[in-house]
Amino acid sequence: MPATTPKKIKAEARLDKAKREPTIAEIKEEAAKKEKSEVKKVIKASANKEDTKDAYRVLVKPLVSEKGTYLAAQNKYLFEVAAYANKIEIKKAIKAVYGVEPLKVNIINLQGKKVRTGRLTGQTKGKKKAIVTLPKGQTIEVYEGV
Repeated sequence: MPATTPKKIKAEARLDKAKREPTIAEIKEEAAKKEKSEVKKVIKASANKEDTKDAYRVLVKPLVSEKGTYLAAQNKYLFEVAAYANKIEIKKAIKAVYGVEPLKVNIINLQGKKVRTGRLTGQTKGKKKAIVTLPKGQTIEVYEGV
């Protein structure tokens, strides 16, 4: 008995399609769909790469000092940051680079010191430091070396 309603015809067509071998056109169609999904993944990955590029502009370098070592025991880390960076940008940069969401960020502006060489006097560049506090149980590998 043949199917008369459009729903029954579509259901039978689906069953027939599932039973038979896929055609070359169908295989090519599936491959094209997979390529599109891979392109979307690449776009997302490049967006993350852009985030880290900006993050490395915000975070100049980690500061390795005696005080910084003591702070690391309290889950606080010292970084030299760009002069224009604010707390929100620093927080985003830490998350992009290290994959850890900081609890809080404190900023310290340091003026340059006055220096003298013979008769000439001058001043060193000022810096901006950030103390980043992380949640318990999370750490950052700052002391990477050769």
